[in-house]
Amino acid sequence: MADLKEARVPDIGGDDVPVIEVLVAVGDRVEKDQGLVTLESDKATMEVPSPFAGVVREIKAAVDDKLGEGSVVAMIEVDDGDAAGDAAQKPAAEAPAKPAPADRAQPEDQAPADKQDDPAVEPASPGRQPDNIAKAAIDRAPAGSGEPPVRFEADAVLPDKVPYASPAVRLFARELGVDLGQVQGSARAGRITREDVQKFVKSALAGGTGRGAATGGSGLDLLPWPKVDFSKFGEVEEQPLSRIKKISGANLARNWAMIPHVTQQDEADITGLEALRKQINKENERAGIKLTMLAFLMKASVSALQKFPEFNASLDAAGETLTLKKYFHIGFAADTPNGLVVPVVRDCDRKGVIQIAQETAELARKARDGKLGPADMSGGCFSISSLGGIGGTSFTPIVNAPEVAILGVSRSAMKPVWNGQEFKPRLMLPLSLSYDHRVIDGAAAARFTVYLAQVLEDMRRVLL
Repeated sequence: MADLKEARVPDIGGDDVPVIEVLVAVGDRVEKDQGLVTLESDKATMEVPSPFAGVVREIKAAVDDKLGEGSVVAMIEVDDGDAAGDAAQKPAAEAPAKPAPADRAQPEDQAPADKQDDPAVEPASPGRQPDNIAKAAIDRAPAGSGEPPVRFEADAVLPDKVPYASPAVRLFARELGVDLGQVQGSARAGRITREDVQKFVKSALAGGTGRGAATGGSGLDLLPWPKVDFSKFGEVEEQPLSRIKKISGANLARNWAMIPHVTQQDEADITGLEALRKQINKENERAGIKLTMLAFLMKASVSALQKFPEFNASLDAAGETLTLKKYFHIGFAADTPNGLVVPVVRDCDRKGVIQIAQETAELARKARDGKLGPADMSGGCFSISSLGGIGGTSFTPIVNAPEVAILGVSRSAMKPVWNGQEFKPRLMLPLSLSYDHRVIDGAAAARFTVYLAQVLEDMRRVLL
């Protein structure tokens, strides 16, 4: 049975502290110790962790609110048996205070040691004291060593040198490979926000001032993006990008810049498959079952991934380790009014094309309604972007990292095909396979598309 409980601010060693970032939303599932909000004092930036796992039902704090010890941050629906959560909810004032040992007394102008991270990654603030940090580093040196175990450069931790950002933003920047030292913060006191990181990546990849961040330090030595006052030439209208486009834009730019793309083009004869699809739809018309070509493409792709396992893999950030996956979750690009999203159908190897078609239809509906959850878009092994319903003859889809390949499909067309004796009209489907050339070479990509075309020509091959 679920129970609604309060998530409160623990002992933060000071007065009320303003909220600078809300990390969750109503309906989000949170784990124990996951950050709920980010607080900013004059000495440090810290996250308020959730004392238990559950679902956020109400958020009690907003940006610029000031919270102190015991303040309610959120109402979380948890299980009754969560004893740890009950204990964590008790205000710290109920526990007997333990005086700090004299030899560990802290200066008044320094935050408690258990509230600070490593000085090399802690955001700068006016209350930081480099001399105290340097002394702590020297005190940790082994006796008689003559020097600290790690080379310490005080200049690197001066308040005007350490990037000023919340832990959540730091994690986001690390995932994108961004050096926060090169990002200009736009929030109060120069704090770096998630939007600042996204803008920096876009600027770097477009030739702006952010050199080196998105490529791990190698630098994008490009000309600055041109700045033009378009209103001088005629009437204009500015429209802000949707949230989906803002998020996907940074990811696509990173993928295009960091993955060496190559696209293999081919065609598949789907004359027989299209006839089968129409026959099945006619037979199941009363049952409301409608098969799409996408369902057959997903099933055929699984067969190809099983035959060529290097396509069902992910390369680590260092480019040194390849993770081969034993499951087959296929993503498909869904066009929505707010932008492109990629829902994932899980375990396609264990499902028939009818079940796959039903699941893709349901996920596409949720995408259009804006109701896709994180679980609906995670865990993909291989993606398919189908433009067959719109048109085109070929295109270059961008690999959806950390995947290593993506299949693009354009509109099928009836063409005369030589069968060795005569030309016959055949329905040909254009295939565009983009792949990460660090993992897959051209010969493997050609074999993959040839085999995929053979499966689409005769789906009985999936039984072999």
